Amino acid sequence: MKRAGGLPSWIVGAAAAVFFTFLPWAGLAQQAQPIVLGAPLATAFLYGWDSERALRLAVEEINAAGGVNVAGQKRPFHLEVIDTRDLEPAVPVSEALLAVEKLILEKKADFIVGGPVRSEAALAAMDLLSKHKKISILSTGALTPKYHERVAEEYDKFKYCFRISGESKWLVNEIITCLMDIKSRFNLERMFIMVQDVAHARAGGDIIEKLAGQKGWQVTGKEVYPTGTTDYSMGLLAARRTKAQVLLIWMDMPETSILLKQWYDMKVPALPFGSIIAAAEQPGFWKATEGKGEFCLANVVNAGNAPSQATQWTMKFYEAYTKRWGVEPEGYGTSSSYMVPYVLKDAIERAGSLDPDKMVAALEKTDLMGVYGRIKFDPKNHQIIPSMDPQEGAVGTIFQWQAGKRVVVFPQKIAMGQIQLPPWMK
Repeated sequence: MKRAGGLPSWIVGAAAAVFFTFLPWAGLAQQAQPIVLGAPLATAFLYGWDSERALRLAVEEINAAGGVNVAGQKRPFHLEVIDTRDLEPAVPVSEALLAVEKLILEKKADFIVGGPVRSEAALAAMDLLSKHKKISILSTGALTPKYHERVAEEYDKFKYCFRISGESKWLVNEIITCLMDIKSRFNLERMFIMVQDVAHARAGGDIIEKLAGQKGWQVTGKEVYPTGTTDYSMGLLAARRTKAQVLLIWMDMPETSILLKQWYDMKVPALPFGSIIAAAEQPGFWKATEGKGEFCLANVVNAGNAPSQATQWTMKFYEAYTKRWGVEPEGYGTSSSYMVPYVLKDAIERAGSLDPDKMVAALEKTDLMGVYGRIKFDPKNHQIIPSMDPQEGAVGTIFQWQAGKRVVVFPQKIAMGQIQLPPWMK
């Protein structure tokens, strides 16, 4: 047998085949100028770190497959992340704006992705994005409907702004639909509302109070809590005193785990329903609360953030994320952030360019089946088109903690189980 450099010839031949099959494509993409994705994220909080992990996973997958074809040239994505701190108490909006500007001017970002996370910061950043004609795709945090309403009202100025995740009005529609199912199945009709003192939560709580009242629910009280609150006992006592049967919670702060521990210890006879409840979304919540959060419902906004069969891509993403980071997709912002590089790749390859105006036109024509359903943007306001059916649009997810697992219970098209009441409510 002939040998080369001490190695058997069959090994040399196999190595050459691998080199010529795979390396040239990956090599060309890596040598080309990267397409820079700038991500302003609150990296110390769930909606920041899960977004960064999901973005990195998608970038790694796309680069490993050869990169992005820009008018015949393969180019890799490169992700730059700057901590905005915009979910921390008392941090001014200007901190997030500085992060966005640094990504644009110093890191030379071609696109802004992910955040800013806090609604107030995302709204303030829109003028900066307009000034620099920088395409942005929000994928985590900011839920305020004012974001896409500003695009519709001043299209020429804000046309570079897109959002690929949900927003408050549609979330409320899903929540009301789910609440009506609970009302019908368990004969419940009294609700106590607990919200965080931030724009999206105040707005969400107000809308739910109004719509639930119109649907036959009696709202027995409402409490607003500053970011960072660590004692909810007075509100829970008020819920018990007013005979509430559902606790409607809308808070993105991690201290909500304390709220649920207090709810369990006090055995408040009201089903906790987290419209947004960051602590309960995470896989580690069960262990952290020693199971005291069982029966809590949590809305994670988009499918794929809890296990389901929404599309053929859902569990493929779920398993890839779990393998890459050693933890299941962690909550709101994970699956939607993962889809951003794929949506940009699709639009860039159709546009054949990174030119902002050509990219606006291409993104408006996006139509692909993603992790959480069919992904299309409303061309008038650049908000992703939602649906209760993943074949028609972006589908949401509400799950319930049951025996240590996150069981998807809504919407019906992707449900993996039924809602249960805690034993002290039966």
